Amino acid sequence: MAPVRSNAPIGEALAWASRVIAAGVAMALPAIAGRWADDRLGSHFLAPIGLVVGFVAGLGWIVRLSARPRQR
Repeated sequence: MAPVRSNAPIGEALAWASRVIAAGVAMALPAIAGRWADDRLGSHFLAPIGLVVGFVAGLGWIVRLSARPRQR
């Protein structure tokens, strides 16, 4: 989806806020899913794996966002 161009600063701020929140959710969901799977399976290794996977995925997402050229 192409980014919406807006001259309003509040619109740009809200767009960035939604991107950062999405990256945070991408970081948290694998850890939550790993914890849920650990509880269901009786294991103790899926939550830490989910934590690492979520951190790497979220960090990659943030790096890609910051490396993207600004469009005006």
